[in-house]
Amino acid sequence: MPYEQSIASIDSESVVAECGPMRLVIRAWNKKQPQIKLARRAAEESFSYLERIARCRMILSRPIPEIADLPEDELALGMIASTRAIGDEDLTPMAAVAGTIADAVANWLFEQGVTKVIVDNGGDIAVRLAEGESVTVGVRPRVTSRHISHVIKLNSDRSAWGVTTSGVGGRSLTRGIASAVTVLSTKASVADAGATAIANACFVRDDRIIQLPAAKIDPTSDLKDMPVTTKVGSLSSAKILVATNSARQKADDLSQKGIIIGAFIALENVIVISEGMRPYISPVK
Repeated sequence: MPYEQSIASIDSESVVAECGPMRLVIRAWNKKQPQIKLARRAAEESFSYLERIARCRMILSRPIPEIADLPEDELALGMIASTRAIGDEDLTPMAAVAGTIADAVANWLFEQGVTKVIVDNGGDIAVRLAEGESVTVGVRPRVTSRHISHVIKLNSDRSAWGVTTSGVGGRSLTRGIASAVTVLSTKASVADAGATAIANACFVRDDRIIQLPAAKIDPTSDLKDMPVTTKVGSLSSAKILVATNSARQKADDLSQKGIIIGAFIALENVIVISEGMRPYISPVK
């Protein structure tokens, strides 16, 4: 792999693994005791996961309907399955790449017998919880800001959770105008693709929205000549309502089908929380 790889401890509980576009923050505990050595081993595993996906990049950069010959790699197959579940034919499996790697690292650690795992891949988070464990995840109403407006509280009613975010100004390009869309699911891979689709759905026509072909911003983008949002000006309340309603409808549809649990949608100063997300999320006091 041409990218430089690095692993470092950033505090007494966290390990960061960096390789090209990937920056993982890995945390694992066994009954409240940090497992730094295991986290470092998981970081080493993450590089092999990224390399496996890179080998399948040509297939994974195609829209779902154009994928005829399936790859043999399980991670690549998982990306295809997660994206196909969302149902948007213009999505490529790369919409699930960050969540897929986070899931793979979290699964590896959980298989080692730890009781709590948090793997954060640039804001796309995989959580694994043994009985009695819990975690709180902060939610930002803008992907470009570190301000946290809400928190999602997760417990061991489920052992696996995924919390992922998409929006204008985020690490990945978006076709929509959402300041942030955070999705909760049982897999980070599915949540990742879902957040992409819901953020794309958060859109309305307006001269104050600037879009360009994806290839002009990033020649390597799997979105090619699809229009992606580069700037969102001040919109009327009516336009914001149209865009957020469209995103909420998409979130509700995915939730009703059992694909995601729910979504948090933010556009400018408007926040919409889908019904499925409400039991888990609360504002910061």
